[in-house]
Amino acid sequence: MQVNQIQPNRLYKIASKFITHSILFLATIGIGMPFVWMLITAIKSPQEVSIFPPIWWPEVVRWDNFVTAWQTAPFGRFYINSIVTAAAGVLFGLITSSFAAYAFARIRFRYRDFFFLLMLAAMMIPGQIALIPNYVILAKLKWINTYQGIVVPHIANVFGAFLLRQYFMTIPDSLYDAAEIDGLGHLKIMLHVALPLSKPVFGTLLLYLFIQKWNAYLWPLIVTSKQNMRTLPVGLAMIRSAEYAIGPEHLMAASIFVLVPVLIIYFFAQKQLIEGIASGAVKG
Repeated sequence: MQVNQIQPNRLYKIASKFITHSILFLATIGIGMPFVWMLITAIKSPQEVSIFPPIWWPEVVRWDNFVTAWQTAPFGRFYINSIVTAAAGVLFGLITSSFAAYAFARIRFRYRDFFFLLMLAAMMIPGQIALIPNYVILAKLKWINTYQGIVVPHIANVFGAFLLRQYFMTIPDSLYDAAEIDGLGHLKIMLHVALPLSKPVFGTLLLYLFIQKWNAYLWPLIVTSKQNMRTLPVGLAMIRSAEYAIGPEHLMAASIFVLVPVLIIYFFAQKQLIEGIASGAVKG
């Protein structure tokens, strides 16, 4: 009798696992196919790109498409600009988010909850509303076509502050109390207690900020008018426009230039990202 009951349960688990893995496999193909097609297109000849029905693999791999795309625009300068602005944006974003999160989580002050809700309300305001006021202020400061003009207006990140604040509040009060008994102030408690215990969420926020800063397009486009201050997303749009007459294969090669750093950062930070998501699922 027990054998008859165990057998259907085992078959059910096998069928359930098969269906789950099949769905994940199909989803992976659907998500990954555009990236595969982008890479294949980047190594085709102009004739092979325009063939219909399309071919999956070129007869001759055209690695020179990457050289042509790189030489079409000053991608070396674009890379430097993107690295500088993204690194500075991530650094200042993490600093401001950490201080704001700790203040709202651990420091008791008047109207704390009101100011926290006010900060969250800022997330509901579209960023485009502040474009003109920010530009006018930067113009008066003479920060147009400068790194600080790209970075400074967006160093504060409400989502990051909210994410870290929620995690700081899950840390037992006994740890904070023990640090206070040892004579640590708020700054040292944040640096030696709160942040070290929040590494998974901190890593997730780092990855989120990097992708956000690296892919930023609208603000760098508005605040820069000189080519030597453009970032990679803006440079990619320049290639796509009539300013540079190149084919789709070169555009795909240029897109890979923009995508590769994000994939590298994700490869090294995926462990932190998974741990951060798991921590949020357990403690949220």
